Amino acid sequence: IRGEGVTIGTSAELPQCIADDRLRRLYAYWDSLRGARIFPSRREVDPLQLHFILGNVSLIDVLTDTGDFRIRLHGTELARRSGRELTGFLLSELDDDAFRARAVAHFAEVVTSMKPLHVLAQRVIDKRPVAYECVMLPLSDDGVAVDTLLNGIIYA
Repeated sequence: IRGEGVTIGTSAELPQCIADDRLRRLYAYWDSLRGARIFPSRREVDPLQLHFILGNVSLIDVLTDTGDFRIRLHGTELARRSGRELTGFLLSELDDDAFRARAVAHFAEVVTSMKPLHVLAQRVIDKRPVAYECVMLPLSDDGVAVDTLLNGIIYA
């Protein structure tokens, strides 16, 4: 997407692209859980280990039968910053067309590539552009297909 900084992959370069320390720690945690595997499962993620970023985390279910995504968890800081609690919503239900399209593109990229995605971008909140940094991390209960995304988002 034009005007964004996007990095894909699990190479040594990806963590170096992440500006926010909390997002680097989230990536390192995810990386430690996966070990030699492509990705860890959602049940391996311990919320107590994410105390440093928990309010800035979302969990997104991949609904392969419909091609949609369900927001399983929308952190309290994310809800405060966006002005809306989104836990339980489908991505298709969001009324911000530009943000929804960007999120669908990013989520689909993580599902298809089966690799983390790092994004530096802006979105409009309360009619003002707000910069944010995001790390989207794939999770899989069967070890084959991505069924959940663990996202850390930090607003400037």
